[in-house]
Amino acid sequence: MTGFARQAGSASDLRWLWELRSVNGKGLDVRFRLAAGHEGLEPELRRMIAQRLARGNVHAMLSVTAHAETLPLVVNTAMLERVFDLFEVYRGRIDPSPPRLEHLLAIRGMVEPATDVIEEHDREELDHALLDGFKHALTALIKMREIEGSALSTTLHAQLDEIGKLVDAVDRDPSRRPEAIRERLGEQVELLIESAPRLDPDRLHHEAVLLATRADIQEELDRLRAHVTAARALLREGGPVGRKLDFLSQEFNRETNTLCAKSNAIAVTAFGLQLKSHVDQFREQIQNLE
Repeated sequence: MTGFARQAGSASDLRWLWELRSVNGKGLDVRFRLAAGHEGLEPELRRMIAQRLARGNVHAMLSVTAHAETLPLVVNTAMLERVFDLFEVYRGRIDPSPPRLEHLLAIRGMVEPATDVIEEHDREELDHALLDGFKHALTALIKMREIEGSALSTTLHAQLDEIGKLVDAVDRDPSRRPEAIRERLGEQVELLIESAPRLDPDRLHHEAVLLATRADIQEELDRLRAHVTAARALLREGGPVGRKLDFLSQEFNRETNTLCAKSNAIAVTAFGLQLKSHVDQFREQIQNLE
């Protein structure tokens, strides 16, 4: 969801510049920094963004500058009064000679073109140009985000490939064969009987069967495969699928944690830890999608 766009133009003897920036975000958060006198455009600008974006932190900045030769100049009287007040405060501590006119006028912001005297028809022309320029800047921003998304899709497919391979590796591991599970449980039961001869062997075998049932990870493997298939379908679907994939990544994490908790073999635990690593990477990359 990272992007940048710039669009410039002019209308009604004014030059304007739009700059749009976008970074990752779970929801859609839009912030504006509009040139003075143009705050009334914000509701329409928000509507335009909401129609085309679903996620990301978007910052939009508008600057408007005047062609000084075409607009009358006005003095910032409020600033001028503050300057005079400062002279009074520091009188006696600095040069007492009165301030010179050229020095006052050289203060930045003291004299500016009177942009507020734009005629009504010129104001409408300017607003139309600003909205049209914003539309073009937004299109460029979305295009840049789409380019990033296309590259990110390849990365996500690669992560899903690795997750799928690890699920298959767990499923094929020799420790999951029925005879291996029976042998391992039988050894554990024999150790218990040897350490506590008074324990009922039948009762121990019954508990061992229950334990083996609870430790079965086939359901987790099946669900992980289903999640991989669902994630691939969403990536092919395109559009704003970031939230759906974020939910799937949480399910990936849940099933992987359960698999590791149920594991009773070193090899399966090792595969499970690798799974967690790839799931974490997948979930982190999802935050970059709309």
